[in-house]
Amino acid sequence: MPPYLQLGRIPPKRHTALRTEGGYKNEGLLYEEVITTQGFSRAYSIAYHLRPPTRVRKVEPAGRVPVEVADQPVLRHHHLKSGGMPAGGDAVTGRVPLFTNKDVTIWRCRPATPQAELYRNATSDEVVFVHGGRGVLHTMFGPLPFKPFDYVVIPKTTTYRFEFDKAGGDPNLLVVETHGSITFPPRYLNPDGQFRLGAPFAERDLHGPTGVDAIDSDADVPVLIKDGDKLSRYTLAHHPFDVVGWDGMVYPFTFSADDFEPITGTIHQPPPIHQTFQSEGFVLCTFAPRMLDTHPDAIKVPYAHSNVESDEVLYYVRGKFGSRRGVEEGSFTLHPHGIPHGPHPGTIVASKDMTRTDELAVMVDTFRPLFLTKQAVAMDDANYPLSWLD
Repeated sequence: MPPYLQLGRIPPKRHTALRTEGGYKNEGLLYEEVITTQGFSRAYSIAYHLRPPTRVRKVEPAGRVPVEVADQPVLRHHHLKSGGMPAGGDAVTGRVPLFTNKDVTIWRCRPATPQAELYRNATSDEVVFVHGGRGVLHTMFGPLPFKPFDYVVIPKTTTYRFEFDKAGGDPNLLVVETHGSITFPPRYLNPDGQFRLGAPFAERDLHGPTGVDAIDSDADVPVLIKDGDKLSRYTLAHHPFDVVGWDGMVYPFTFSADDFEPITGTIHQPPPIHQTFQSEGFVLCTFAPRMLDTHPDAIKVPYAHSNVESDEVLYYVRGKFGSRRGVEEGSFTLHPHGIPHGPHPGTIVASKDMTRTDELAVMVDTFRPLFLTKQAVAMDDANYPLSWLD
């Protein structure tokens, strides 16, 4: 979880009255909401609303978001080219699922329209990597600016709306959705909960909302709520972003991939040194621009390896990818469990005199097998498993 943050008005003690002039039904109070994780036993935030957050005028079904797994008759490597995926929908409705298992679903999204409705994921944390576009994520916690190459981490049950700047470039998103909680690697934290001095990032690199911006409105507001693959539409009797103050450790935040400080060595370091986040069943890593290995005989691209107990998805963001031929911005590679993969022919020799790489890529390493969706199959290069032939 991000560090403790306090914004706006809160009472000196939790669960005590925060008073106001007049107020809802002239009760003279602001209304407390506790946002808790793991049954009141882990991190939480407490927010103070102008009106009770429970005022619902209507509840109705709103369809489903099916993730259809494709038939995969053979175990093999995959290369998906999603860079040319057409834009469509908004930051929620335009999401296209590509990989999934019981722990995580990975989506691509190229929004074409502004987000139509407020949205809330009731069962999953989301990590939204901003490949392109800039703007503001609006939530009850306050506005959260984002820019290209930011990770936007959104805790489950956060109601939000993405707003993109018209002059900020075409929106282009990678979305990682998990039923678990997004956390930092425990080895990065000291026993007091602070980032260790040797960690590849620290508290100063995490950015929360910039302030509270309470909306005082009695107009009905629809909210689209996702629960697994089921969608519900709640019509609230007021605007849910009516928070005048809050504090705690559950809130959306950003972390820029450009602020990741890579750890390098005299010889090639294993992928865990690039780890950024983790959740149940997977880790998320940032392959950021970095110095390469300095040993005179170092092999400067990753050695061939067999993932015995994990599936490895790489999403290629920018730069020259030294160990791969044929990948481009927006490419995915999936190298599954049980079979080896490694640098393409010629890349080892080509890297001999390199001292630095400018590549940026996001890796999701899962501990259960991943399945391609029907949409992913349409982007897949059937000849990729043969690309290691001379």
